[in-house]
Amino acid sequence: MNIISVKNLSFKYEKISILEDINFSVNKGDYVALAGPNGSGKTTLIRTVLGLEKANGEIFLFGKKIKEFNDWGKIGYLPQKASFSTPIFPAKVKEVVSLGLLSSKKHPKRINSFDKLKIEETLKILDIFNLKDILINNLSGGQQQRVFLARAIVSDPQMLILDEPSSGLDISSRENFFELLKKINKEKGVAIILITHDASDIGKYANKLLYLDKKILFYGLFSDFCKSKEMEKYFGHFSQHLICHQH
Repeated sequence: MNIISVKNLSFKYEKISILEDINFSVNKGDYVALAGPNGSGKTTLIRTVLGLEKANGEIFLFGKKIKEFNDWGKIGYLPQKASFSTPIFPAKVKEVVSLGLLSSKKHPKRINSFDKLKIEETLKILDIFNLKDILINNLSGGQQQRVFLARAIVSDPQMLILDEPSSGLDISSRENFFELLKKINKEKGVAIILITHDASDIGKYANKLLYLDKKILFYGLFSDFCKSKEMEKYFGHFSQHLICHQH
């Protein structure tokens, strides 16, 4: 199944070119590491795919043009530096996760008994059920990221998009988080796009690499990237080896 298809996409900000001639597709079960240097357009690309930025070109989601697509419950999104901290409205873990269901509900937006069971099931999958009544502000960074991931997957999306989700996590929390994503990808067939600044780290989990620097320099299997003489010339043998050595 073709989940995302991007054709001839370009984006400018105040006449400055950010993205140029972007073409790629993501299918069911893909796990794509979206990597590139700072300022390469990674987050902007995701924002255009989600319709948060208007770009030139064509974007199709689940076979529909983005203007016609309205089934956003199929896509879970974990933005960079996700937060839910406010002294005015302190939220419990189960309340934060419930937002992943409310966003796709029609009026009246209420959580029913079935939703409550779904929230509890998701919390158990991510091993944070015991935290359901704890205020989100009182959790560690690793625990908060699990909560935000729970919010993103509680609606059973077919696609997960995550922007630097391991930023700020310690090594142990990061490894556990990536293992959770791998499990969701393998066992549920959920397609994943994960923005990362460290392609060598994600190579243990993702099966595809999209390397971006305003233009797509490479998109394909990690194994093909590692064999590519063209990529060796571009990155140099040492940098290419760093990206490949953990895969």
